[in-house]
Amino acid sequence: MSEILRTIASKLYQGEDTEVSALVQQALNAQLTAQEILANGLIAGMNNVGRDFKTGDLYVPEVLCAARAMHAGMNLLRPLLSVSDIPTAGKCVIGTVKGDLHDIGKNLVRMMLEGAGFETIDLGVDVKTETFVAAVREHKPELLGMSALLTTTMVEMKSTLAALDQAGLRQSVRVMVGGAPVTSGYASQIGADAFAPDAATAVEIARRLVG
Repeated sequence: MSEILRTIASKLYQGEDTEVSALVQQALNAQLTAQEILANGLIAGMNNVGRDFKTGDLYVPEVLCAARAMHAGMNLLRPLLSVSDIPTAGKCVIGTVKGDLHDIGKNLVRMMLEGAGFETIDLGVDVKTETFVAAVREHKPELLGMSALLTTTMVEMKSTLAALDQAGLRQSVRVMVGGAPVTSGYASQIGADAFAPDAATAVEIARRLVG
């Protein structure tokens, strides 16, 4: 890996968004491909962030800064990646279920997935069952992520899975659930494919589910 890519990964880890943007431009000027910069600079840096977030060496504010730096670099790469039609790690629709307005955890998962090379479609918060179903039908993602922070809204996950089944879409998408009150037992009970206790684990599971 070239020195500039190692520096991009390091500066991203430190949350230096302005420097990451400048370094990505330098790498492009040096004729490195957008795919190289994405994989060995931005994604490599976010992988390190995910690893240390999971072990407790980094906390939410630092992850948010790193994600901001990743987006600064992606702003330069995205047009080039779309033109060259480089495949993503996978496509994921994500949202917080109906009746729940909490989004910090969901946003962390989305940013970590984007940092790992996934294309994400964020439906936001208070997402109705029919909105999830419509998004799966429209975007044809490999993965659907649902979040809930309230025990009273967890039932919406089960309703959405049932609606996907009724619409004939359940077999086309893998479903991952998470949030403070959600457990692996509940995920199994409602027929979800996976449960993720935190954002870093969500990325590991997402890669496994779509791999």
